[in-house]
Amino acid sequence: MHSLIVLWFGWVRDWGYAGIVVLMAMESSIFPVPSEVVIPPAAFWVSQGKMSFAGVVLAGTFGSWLGSAITYWVAKWVGRALILKWGGKFLITEAKLERAERFIHRYEAGGVFFARLLPVLRHLISIPAGIVRMGFGMFSLMTTVGAAIWCAILAWFSVRVAERNPTLIEDPAALVSAMKHESLSFVVAVLGMAVLYSLTLRLTSKNSN
Repeated sequence: MHSLIVLWFGWVRDWGYAGIVVLMAMESSIFPVPSEVVIPPAAFWVSQGKMSFAGVVLAGTFGSWLGSAITYWVAKWVGRALILKWGGKFLITEAKLERAERFIHRYEAGGVFFARLLPVLRHLISIPAGIVRMGFGMFSLMTTVGAAIWCAILAWFSVRVAERNPTLIEDPAALVSAMKHESLSFVVAVLGMAVLYSLTLRLTSKNSN
C-alpha cells in the first residue's frame, strides 16, 4: 500500500491538475484510491504557490463527478447481480453494497450528497444510485455539490497541515494519517447532520401519523 501511495503522490506532482482529475475519478469509482492521498499533496503545492486552491478544488470536484457518472451508468446497465459477482475483485463486498443501498433508500437524493462526505460510502454510492435508476440530473447535482464541499474542506485542512508540518510531504504514509486525524471532526459532524436529515424525513413522511 505504501508503494501505491507514493505512486499516486507522484501522479499529482508530475501531472498537476490532470493527475488530480484522474485519481479523483478513480476514487469515485470501484478503484480504492482514497482522496486523502490526492488532495493533501496538491494542497502542499498550493502552500508553495505551485498550484491554486481553486484549481485543486475544481479538478477534484470534476474528477469526482466523472468517476461517479461512469460508475452510475455502468451500474444502471449491468445491474446488481453482475456487480456482486465481480465486485469482490475491487473490494466491493455484498455487505458494503447493502450498506450503501440502505443509505440511499433512507436518505433519498440527500443520501448521495451526504455519501460524498463520508468514507467508504463515497466510493460506493454511485452503484445503488444507478441500480435504483435515480434521475441522472439530480444524481449529478448532489454529487457535484457534495464533492465540491469535501474537496474544499480536505484542501483547507491540508493547507493547515502543510503550514504546520512542511516536511510531511516527504512521508506519504504520515501525511495520510495526519489528514485522517484532522478530518475526523468534520466526518462526525456530517454523520450528525445525516441523522438529523433522517429524522426530518421520518417526521414529515405521510406515514408519520
